[in-house]
Amino acid sequence: MATMILDPRMEQELRAQRAAWGGDRFDEVWEGVYMMSPLADNEHQEIAAGLVAAIRNALGWNTSFRIFPGVNVSDRDRDWEHNYRCPDVAIFSTETKAKNCGTHWCGGPDFAIEITSPNDRSREKFEFYSKVGVAELLIIDRSTWTLELYRLVDGQLNLVATSRAEGSTGEQLIESQILGVSLRMLPQKPRDAIEITAPGNGQKWLL
Repeated sequence: MATMILDPRMEQELRAQRAAWGGDRFDEVWEGVYMMSPLADNEHQEIAAGLVAAIRNALGWNTSFRIFPGVNVSDRDRDWEHNYRCPDVAIFSTETKAKNCGTHWCGGPDFAIEITSPNDRSREKFEFYSKVGVAELLIIDRSTWTLELYRLVDGQLNLVATSRAEGSTGEQLIESQILGVSLRMLPQKPRDAIEITAPGNGQKWLL
């Protein structure tokens, strides 16, 4: 249920309370509109943590890629709090065009991951992510357990590959041009699992 708070003092008090107990970790601001998100559920957080660990292991602990379990991404150096998003995982290469501003990154990560949750707005971020130059975006759709890889082409993020444990995509392997790692969904119980394969040695991790 969406709630609009028109009392500035009540808004400040609520945001201060959320900040005090860490509830604002996943909050965002979309062109001046404060988007108050619930804390991700246990499965969501477990997948995000596993992705960060598996990708770092796949690339090597001495990799030049900078890997973040969530980070502020904006389209501006100053007044960035007016417009920013927080992908679940953000990875920047040494050649990234994004600028590290300390509090946030001005410009998009080279590889970003969004894990869907009920009633979230992951797919509504595509226009913003295209604008800030996210080179590749991986959507993990938990409603269908499908991996969707989008790639920036002519300023727009376009779907280039999908992988689903069952159905027409049938365990298809998808590969990131940015990271070199491969991913696919595999049938598992109690839920389908994400397989990540390292470039070079082919080592695998199952999440």
